[in-house]
Amino acid sequence: MPQKSVSSTKRAIHELRARIFSGDLPAGSDHLETELAELLEMSRTPVREAILTLAGQGLLAMRPRKGVRILPLSPDDMAEIYDVLTELEALAAEQAAKARYDEDELKILTRAIDDMDAALACSDLDRWSRADEQFHHELVRLGGNTRVSAIVEMMSDQVRRARNTTLYIRPMPVKSNEDHRAVVEAIRNADAEAARCIHHRHRSDTKEILVALLRKHRVRFL
Repeated sequence: MPQKSVSSTKRAIHELRARIFSGDLPAGSDHLETELAELLEMSRTPVREAILTLAGQGLLAMRPRKGVRILPLSPDDMAEIYDVLTELEALAAEQAAKARYDEDELKILTRAIDDMDAALACSDLDRWSRADEQFHHELVRLGGNTRVSAIVEMMSDQVRRARNTTLYIRPMPVKSNEDHRAVVEAIRNADAEAARCIHHRHRSDTKEILVALLRKHRVRFL
């Protein structure tokens, strides 16, 4: 694929994802490919490629002769996604501990936690969310399993949708920061069992909080 086409496809993916997250393309809505191309002021080819990518990530579905539907995310969907993430990220934490990384190799994790602490100190939940996402991304990378990384990345958009929706109605995530520090300490000490258990409990607790909020507020169309 020519470089210009690749660049256009990336831009189409970014624009469509941003519009889904912002609610400009609300969950449950239907759109023709030509409509989306006109909305983005792009040709149909990169938009079609973007649609295929986002369909693989669970953000939308292609329906023959009916166009594209922006998919909703139910509490049950979120519970299933977090069940998978819990196991995979706990494995990543365990493998990271076994790798015996030095302090320099753990600096992205520790910096992310520092950023989360600073964000909570000034009640900046958007900044906290970005730092939290960086922490989890880096933890999975340090786990060293490319297949785990690929699966987690595939589900990252769904998780981001739920987190963005519940960010301002959940309790302040002080406990989350504490859990992250405990995981890093276990990795630093090469305690694989502790790293797995701490992170497994952390992700399980997060699932319970988010799913309960989605059910309480009857959020389906994120």
